[in-house]
Amino acid sequence: MSAAVRPPVKPPVQGDVVTPPPALLIAGHGTRHEGAADALEALVHTLAERHPEVPVAGGFFGAAGSPRPVSGAVGELVRRGATRITAVPLLPAPTGPLRESLPDALAAATAAYPGVGYDCAAELGPHPALLGVLERRLDEALGAGARRPRDRARTTVLLVGRGAADPYANAEVVRAARLLWEGRGFAGVETAFVTLAAPDVPAGLDRCHALAAAAPGATGPTRIVVLPYFYFAGDLLERLRMQAEGWAAAHPGTEVIGAQVIGPAPELAEVVMERYRATVAGEARGGGRAAAGDARPPFGAVPPAAGTGGRA
Repeated sequence: MSAAVRPPVKPPVQGDVVTPPPALLIAGHGTRHEGAADALEALVHTLAERHPEVPVAGGFFGAAGSPRPVSGAVGELVRRGATRITAVPLLPAPTGPLRESLPDALAAATAAYPGVGYDCAAELGPHPALLGVLERRLDEALGAGARRPRDRARTTVLLVGRGAADPYANAEVVRAARLLWEGRGFAGVETAFVTLAAPDVPAGLDRCHALAAAAPGATGPTRIVVLPYFYFAGDLLERLRMQAEGWAAAHPGTEVIGAQVIGPAPELAEVVMERYRATVAGEARGGGRAAAGDARPPFGAVPPAAGTGGRA
């Protein structure tokens, strides 16, 4: 049998232009907390190490005086040669009336750099990988000795979102709670919000307490884990903890345990990259926000207000 003949490899032609990938901007929302800035920096570092082919930076929008503003991240990426930026918002759900602040921030930041365009990805939502991180935060809060099925069966979880005036945004938190409850053996997963929406944290704890007491075969003290549906620490997390501590002090017979935020987990880095790639692929197919023929946003995305969409 004769050996297979390989086709000749076409050598690169001098003058061919290789289009670099868009830069990735990780956009946190609404905080001036130094701990959140450190966590965002850790997430940027993880993505830069795992995906050196993509320029990446991070900043916050929606809060004046942030230690790492989006404008600074845009400037950093432009200095590194970026002409197109894809921003991925670190939001578990839309934020209601505040949801246009990222396009506004990007429009203002790129105005100083003619020829630099941007696209905004959709919120991350209750991605299965992030639900896995939330479950890990629950296990960490419960401790090694409280992970047996019977321990979970007498534990209720209060998943706490930031809260928004938009009912669709709040419904996304309820959807995440349902997905977190399915098949994990907890007595129930209730929801609450720190601001702008009901139930608030004390009312959510009341509901958890009533649910645990009514559970079939419930024995022993009631246990509630307060699980923040936040990526990073911040002022809202501090308010959440104060509300939970106040409720616990008034209910000494109930064990109230606070869990940690999602944080710069490896899974979060990969979900961000997944959303970045999907947005870039949509733009390459002519289906991104900048496409003139189709103004519909990707699934779950927030359409830009008039005059604030990504500049071509």
